[in-house]
Amino acid sequence: MGCRLKVGAVIQARLGSSRLPKKVLMPLNDGVTILDLLIERISSCHFIDRIIIATSTNENDNELEEYALAKDVSFFRGCEENVLSRFYECAKKFNLETIIRITADDPFKDPDVIKNAYDVYTNGNYDYVSNTIKPTYPEGIDIEIFKFSVLEKAFENAHLASETEHVTPYIWKNPDIFKIKNIEAEKDYSNIRITVDYEDDYNLAKKVLKNFYPDILFGYKSIVSFIEVLNLQNNIERNEGYKKSLKEDLNGS
Repeated sequence: MGCRLKVGAVIQARLGSSRLPKKVLMPLNDGVTILDLLIERISSCHFIDRIIIATSTNENDNELEEYALAKDVSFFRGCEENVLSRFYECAKKFNLETIIRITADDPFKDPDVIKNAYDVYTNGNYDYVSNTIKPTYPEGIDIEIFKFSVLEKAFENAHLASETEHVTPYIWKNPDIFKIKNIEAEKDYSNIRITVDYEDDYNLAKKVLKNFYPDILFGYKSIVSFIEVLNLQNNIERNEGYKKSLKEDLNGS
C-alpha cells in the first residue's frame, strides 16, 4: 500500500474586516463562534491530516494566534495582502502535498461537499478541483483543493493583484497548464448566500445554527430549505472581493 498524501485544510482568516470586524470570533449560538463551528464541521472530514489557521503578521491578528493556541489548532502567520504567498509559505512549512482552501467567514462549509470534491480530486488525479469556476453551490459552500506543486507554480508566476490576493485565480485561469475540474450541484443554488460578510449575513447565520443546534453537521440543502421556507435570503452580489481586485489590476496596469 502506498503512502497516503498529506492533506491540510488551510483556513484563511483575519480580524481586520472593514464590514464586520472580528467576525470570525463572533458567537453564533450558545458561545459557539463562527470559527468554532467551521473547525468542528471540517474536522469531521477524517481524510484531513491537519487543520491550519493561516492569518497575517498584522498585530490586529494576534488574537487569532491566541485562539489557535487555546484550541490546540495549528497556525501560520504570513503576508496580509499577498494571500497567495501566505498559503504557499504555510503549505511549505507544514509539508503539505494537498491543500484544501477554506475561508474563515464560511461557517457552514459542508463536509459531504468537501469529501465529494476530494474523491473527484484523488480519483481523477487532478491538479485543482473546485465548485467555484462555474458556481452552482450556495456562496459559502465553496471548496478548492489543489496540489502543492500547483500552488508553487502559481506563487512563482502570479503577479496581478487579483491573483495574489485570492490564491487560486492564476490556477483556474490556466487550464492549458493545469488539469482542472469544476464540480456542479444537481440544481443551481448559486443565488443562495450562506457566508458572513455583513451584519445581515451574521444575523441569518445565527438563525440557521439556532434552528439546527445542537446538531452542527447539517448539510447545505437543509440550510437552503430553511432559508427558502422563511424567505431569509440576503441579496448581495457574489464574489465582491475578487471583483474589487480585478479593478486593482486595471488601475495598476
